[in-house]
Amino acid sequence: MKTILLIEDEATLQKTMGDILGAAGYKVLQALDGEAGLRLALSEKPDLILLDLIMPRKTGFDVLTELKQNLATKNLPVIVLTNLETVDSVEKALAAGAVTYLVKANYSLQDILDKIEQTLKL
Repeated sequence: MKTILLIEDEATLQKTMGDILGAAGYKVLQALDGEAGLRLALSEKPDLILLDLIMPRKTGFDVLTELKQNLATKNLPVIVLTNLETVDSVEKALAAGAVTYLVKANYSLQDILDKIEQTLKL
């Protein structure tokens, strides 16, 4: 069973996504802020990380940068899942090592599941 770490500060969305990922057969780890998410990523080494960018304690950009600088986590695939829809944010996240950048409002839950599946097959 593949493990996905969901780092998302909106509790309702985190619960919904967690339930959907669990029903799709994934083990789901969850964190409500960037600091907790980074700790879980380092201790649990998930197969994939879904990462929001705008969060308390540590932004998604900071989490992504730290993950990619750490030998133990630098190869973990990270999909950015956020409402931040600026060209600068997309470029910054992809340059920092995100494999995909998804704007929450532009994708259905099925689209997100499909992208997770595609990424895990690489």
